[in-house]
Amino acid sequence: MNQRFEWSLLLIRVVAGITFLVHGIVKFQMGLDNVAGFFGSLSLPAFLAYLVTFLETIGGLALILGFGTRIFSALLGIVMVGAIFTAKLAGGFLGDGSGAGYELDLALLSMLLALVISGSSRYSVDSLFSNQKSS
Repeated sequence: MNQRFEWSLLLIRVVAGITFLVHGIVKFQMGLDNVAGFFGSLSLPAFLAYLVTFLETIGGLALILGFGTRIFSALLGIVMVGAIFTAKLAGGFLGDGSGAGYELDLALLSMLLALVISGSSRYSVDSLFSNQKSS
């Protein structure tokens, strides 16, 4: 891959990773029971709140490091599709004044899909493992 593409993947991966890591940490700070209550208000099972919180935290850290990039990007992409259709779609693209819209979720989903398609850059833990396998 050319150098600009490598740096672009790194930038996308790290920014998406930081975003998910922070969202996961905030959910822990809010209290998982409160997050589960919010999920319940959307008619979603409470266990999904725990799953999403752990996935955002661990997946965000994994993306920052470039570890399991395609897998975590796909899993977090599923979370984004779920967020759009269960919580954000009714508010519109930019929100309705009482809640956020789905513009951030759509942007993150696009970043995650790019990572699923392209994988990590050479600046990742994934590349260390792929270099060992090929040598």
